[in-house]
Amino acid sequence: MKRNYKVLLLLVLLAFASCSFTTKKFENPDKDKLLIQVITFVLEQGHFDPIDFDDKFSEELFKDYLDIVDPVKRYFYKSDYAEFEQYKYLIDDEIKATQINFFNVVNDRMLKRIEEAKEIYKDVLSKPFDYSKDEMFETNYEHTDYVKNKAEMRERWRKQLKFSTLSNYDDLLEQERKAKAKDPAYVMKKDSEIEKEARESTLKSLNIYFEDFVDDQTREDWFAIYVNTIVEEFDPHTYYLAPKSKEDFDERMSGKLEGIGARLQKRMDYIKVIELISGGPAWRGKELEVEDLILKVKQEDEDLPVNIVGMRINDAIKYIKGPKGTKVTLTVKKVDGTIKDITITRDIIELAETYAKSAVVKKDGMTFGVIDLPSFYVDFKDYKNINAAKDVKAEIERLKKEGIEGLVLDLRNNGGGSLPAVVDMAGLFIEDGPVVQVRSTGQPKEVLKDRDKSISWDGPLVILVNEISASASEIMSAAMQDYKRAIIIGGKQTYGKGTVQNVINLNNMLRNNTSGDLGALAVTTQKYYRINGGSVQLEGVKSDVNLPGRFSFIDVGEKDKDNPLPWDEIDPAEYKTWSGVFDFENAIKKSKMRMSNNPQLKLIEENAKWVKSKIDETLVPLSFKKYKENLDLNEEEAKRFDALTNYTTNLTFDSTSYEKSLFQKDTTDLKEKRERWHESLSKDIYIEEALNVLEDLKTSSPIKKVAAAVKN
Repeated sequence: MKRNYKVLLLLVLLAFASCSFTTKKFENPDKDKLLIQVITFVLEQGHFDPIDFDDKFSEELFKDYLDIVDPVKRYFYKSDYAEFEQYKYLIDDEIKATQINFFNVVNDRMLKRIEEAKEIYKDVLSKPFDYSKDEMFETNYEHTDYVKNKAEMRERWRKQLKFSTLSNYDDLLEQERKAKAKDPAYVMKKDSEIEKEARESTLKSLNIYFEDFVDDQTREDWFAIYVNTIVEEFDPHTYYLAPKSKEDFDERMSGKLEGIGARLQKRMDYIKVIELISGGPAWRGKELEVEDLILKVKQEDEDLPVNIVGMRINDAIKYIKGPKGTKVTLTVKKVDGTIKDITITRDIIELAETYAKSAVVKKDGMTFGVIDLPSFYVDFKDYKNINAAKDVKAEIERLKKEGIEGLVLDLRNNGGGSLPAVVDMAGLFIEDGPVVQVRSTGQPKEVLKDRDKSISWDGPLVILVNEISASASEIMSAAMQDYKRAIIIGGKQTYGKGTVQNVINLNNMLRNNTSGDLGALAVTTQKYYRINGGSVQLEGVKSDVNLPGRFSFIDVGEKDKDNPLPWDEIDPAEYKTWSGVFDFENAIKKSKMRMSNNPQLKLIEENAKWVKSKIDETLVPLSFKKYKENLDLNEEEAKRFDALTNYTTNLTFDSTSYEKSLFQKDTTDLKEKRERWHESLSKDIYIEEALNVLEDLKTSSPIKKVAAAVKN
């Protein structure tokens, strides 16, 4: 989408030029106000579906900003909220006038309340907690209101801190029991000593959080949060990159990541794992999983962990990241509610580890291939050599030399990437024709086509997806489904992201900028559509064979985000369905019958429902006895799902001859990485069913099909 970015940039620059904007001609050269003016202009001119700055916008922004700066309602009082309410329907007017009174009032009050909070938490943690007291704590802060007075504020902090300290207390008590079991002569610490150590651990974490991070927050940092809240009202994928964040973004794009190999996201007061980088330390360890919540972080040279609950994500990442070879222990809350310590040795993650890879498998006398594609990667500076389509084509050629009779393309957990790469990749499986339609506001639709008549693979094709497969993965799946070229196997639907973003350097929007670095803005500029005219926005791609998965009942898709753009449709493109001879309908029917009677899939569905029920339990006990009873019950209930991890097929996967030739001169543990991957494939029920479908397609009686023309 580089060309579209240039067009957008040109349009915005022309608009600025026509208005003769320079920093000297702005009404107020103050950087904060300048930033507001530049960003609102870019949003109004460049966003795919710009919204009006009106009272409705003001009301939503008012609520969202307060939720972001004080999500657990432990700073502001009802009286503060009442004072802020005078701006509830005025923020839109302020933005138009490049005024920031609302921000100033809230931010000044926040800084004052933070200083008060320091005194409160220190006072609370100076006194023992009574873990025999039968009381409850609500972890869903949407169910709570602002407090009325200091006594209520202290009580709120007390419960939150007691909840945070409970796990410390449990960990220390367990350490003492293990020490005693190992050495009967060991004298266990008194309960009062353990309770005190647990509080001191929480105190240390909070001191670090406030002193090292909160106090280091500059006005620019706080204002960046406000600006980001403004832009996120437009859609979930439009966001502001402050100067420092832009530096971090550029570093991530440079090709190397140092740490544990996980992408994280803030979820209320928690840090959530949203992706594991293939080949990275966390991925290799097989313990950390998507949707895990990280509660604490302990360095290898420290005795006690740091509690990161409530920390800003950038601050928490500073604890989690670290030099290659060092160890970090994460205390995580699994999706089923169990708490687990996971130790990971940090490493440098080359993005090459996220590239396409393939495996060969024999089944009932037939040979099949599997290609795993974690993302639709590309290097625009070296597109001919580094792009997902080129690599997948190479893997197909290597698999063909192994004599494969069917192919599985695994796009599970693939969050997308390059649009040109997915267009080129779709062309590997069809003769030529449209792949995706793209539309900008007020512009004619653009049909992106494969113009290369060569076909790399014309045999049976199955594409695996899940609820995390997004963007380019959805384009690929939708195109193959519309052409009737592949059978799509996965969850009920994919993620549902049907929008395209471009990152705009805001400094390029001005001439003679003397106000300093303004950062960048990722803005949604287009929507894409299937060749049949429908959008994947919100609805995703529906699988031909719907299999339950761990995300089946969890809110993870676009439709579950704030402010998503709506679903719509446009006229279809002109295309011809695949003229192959494989009986898709019969293969889909057979697969559905097999899956309806599969006990493993039924157990997967039961587990997904159980996990959802645990997520919905937001009221937790603060008495240690009931806390332990809940943990023990969760662990006991989780045992009935052990069969999910113990499942194995009778299939054996292997590397291609080409890859085996690399093992002899490899210095990156490639052989070990592939063996681990092959082992995971042999335990994968979804891969197993994909291969069953390929077998059905291969062995079914050929039926002649006439390509049907679909026109505008």
